[in-house]
Amino acid sequence: MDADSYQQDWRARYRGAAVAVALPGSTEEVAALMGVCRSFGVAVVPQAGNTGLTGGAIAPDGLDCLIVNVSRLNRVRHLDPLNNAVTLEAGCILADVRALADQHDRQFPVLLGSVGSCEIGGLISTNAGGTGVLRYGNMREQVLGLEVVLADGRIWNGLKALRKDNTGYDLKQLFIGAEGTLGIVTAAVLKLYPKLMVSATAMVSMDEVGQAIALLQYLQRTTGGRVEAFELMSQSQLQIVLRHGSGSGSPMADEALWYVLLELADSAADWNAVESLETTLAAAMEDGLIGDAVIATDQAKADRIWNLRHTISESNKREGFTVSNDTSVPISALPEFIDRVTRRLQRELPNAQVAHCGHVGDGNVHVIVVFPYDIGDAQVREAAAHEANTIVHQESVACGGSISAEHGIGRMHIDRLPLYTSKVELDLMRRVKLALDPDRMMNPVKVLRLPGE
Repeated sequence: MDADSYQQDWRARYRGAAVAVALPGSTEEVAALMGVCRSFGVAVVPQAGNTGLTGGAIAPDGLDCLIVNVSRLNRVRHLDPLNNAVTLEAGCILADVRALADQHDRQFPVLLGSVGSCEIGGLISTNAGGTGVLRYGNMREQVLGLEVVLADGRIWNGLKALRKDNTGYDLKQLFIGAEGTLGIVTAAVLKLYPKLMVSATAMVSMDEVGQAIALLQYLQRTTGGRVEAFELMSQSQLQIVLRHGSGSGSPMADEALWYVLLELADSAADWNAVESLETTLAAAMEDGLIGDAVIATDQAKADRIWNLRHTISESNKREGFTVSNDTSVPISALPEFIDRVTRRLQRELPNAQVAHCGHVGDGNVHVIVVFPYDIGDAQVREAAAHEANTIVHQESVACGGSISAEHGIGRMHIDRLPLYTSKVELDLMRRVKLALDPDRMMNPVKVLRLPGE
């Protein structure tokens, strides 16, 4: 086994030496590992597919840690199509879960660029989003039940496939988005949905972000809630993707400042999705909401359009030293936020490219700052990243937003969280952490610092 791949994130930004890497094959083995670690005073770093963007699954420096990777926990325990639910383990790969649902005329709607390598445990622990949030919500909304190995080695079996259950506190919510700081997710019950039988994909251009918001509202109003995805991309981001991630060129004939990749979909096979999209976009063009549009006439063309979105992270990595932010603001504040943050970044960091992509429907915009790889050594890079993050976070909060929408806090933002979070919130989070993990074993120096750290 190559331990290095478990001790470094995929972007090679975070690295931490662990005393060992464990790959348990069952929940009971995870529990046994927790007992051993408690006996020897070794901390535990939970890890799934290691596709995160904030260093949350990498061991911290200066601490004895065991990485517990759940990739071998990859069994489907129970599939219940009538209940639209599946019980599976934390190491199941997202692409496999989606394929399983499809085989049973269902769908699992979470979709993001790392679909072929990210695992369910990591998606739950970071409350991942993706392109389906507009219609289905974040990962939190897909979880019916959890199985968790606690810091003291006990196994909490909360694998209920219920949509209504008011018997006390909803404990699973504590572990969703906790980034492994409260326990290790070993299995989950996930919601399934009716399989989409028809869909239509398009790419449209526009000059202002406000037009994208207006187009989304128009589509939601006129298509009966069939908007499956609606993704914003700046011209600068598209050019990076075309240089590194797509060999087929842009689907659009002319350049514009902004683009939207969108999809309409429905489970009713007799609905003419392409015709509906053509009619709707023609009307939107007449109203001045879009400049141009390309509608995919077959699945290959649709895949080509969505490939532009799903290769963004890898393309940016090839372009240069990338600082990718994960901010969210109220949808109504998107135009102001993007304008403010772009102007400030261009003014204060003139040697960097500024690109944007994101989910218009939930206000989650990824502000991406790309520096040349020859900017300097690691110290210079970290200083540049700190400056870029500071600008983006300040402008997001000034517009009523958050510094993390779907990627988590991890190592990257642990010292920023107190700057934008109230003392009461921080106190409550620390109390929860110490109640469930009094020995501070679980994923130390992640999310929030405890006294003495």
